[in-house]
Amino acid sequence: MTDGFDGRVALVTGAASGIGRAVALELAGNGAKVVAVDLKDGPTRSIVDEIVAAGGSAIAAPADVADARQVKSGVDAAVEAFGGLHLAFNNAGIGGPQGLLGDYDDSDGFAAYQRLIDINLNSVYYGMRYEIPAIIAAGGGAIVNTSSILGIVGEPGAAPYTAAKHGVAGMTKSAGAAYAAQGVRINSVHPGYIDTPLLDALPREAYEALVQKHPIGRLGTAEEVAHLVVFLLSDRASFINGSQYLIDGGYTAV
Repeated sequence: MTDGFDGRVALVTGAASGIGRAVALELAGNGAKVVAVDLKDGPTRSIVDEIVAAGGSAIAAPADVADARQVKSGVDAAVEAFGGLHLAFNNAGIGGPQGLLGDYDDSDGFAAYQRLIDINLNSVYYGMRYEIPAIIAAGGGAIVNTSSILGIVGEPGAAPYTAAKHGVAGMTKSAGAAYAAQGVRINSVHPGYIDTPLLDALPREAYEALVQKHPIGRLGTAEEVAHLVVFLLSDRASFINGSQYLIDGGYTAV
């Protein structure tokens, strides 16, 4: 068994940056035809151009994953362009409101909470709703959903995010158990804090405080998470299903 994906079609949400971008590049580099899904048209097409320039195959399917119809359009685009769908990485996510739950501002806190749930949790439901039938029709495959360390433990100042990521973990277990016999494996990954451009604006002391949460002494990289995701999507992980995979530098070990 290898990580080769020749002839397989993979859909990646949040593909324009960070972990999604790293996964899209690694899948394409191993022969997969990639359907890149992200909110903005320009960055989504940029990752496709990068894949094609490197000799790979990809199409852009810009979409707001909080809209079920747009999520369906991404799956439809995969089937129309490449004849089917075999793999999916439901990864798009946002940070959302911070602070103590009882102190959120009613004027915008409720809307921010709903947007977080729509993107971080509901989009995973929408994705699997349309990906699973397509994958079954193609003869089987695998799905990986991005949860978080906060899908395993709690964070006092991030109750909405924690709730959404716990929801992703539970939904993954249920779906994995439900569809294993039909040839669809479904697992979740739970990254710690990952060093992406999203952290560039953090004050240095805030960045270092994040580092201190990880016994390994640094933050993770998008590429390190991508290696795990691609393994779970590959045939090398053929007996892994309904499982939660931490990649957190020891964050949850202490």
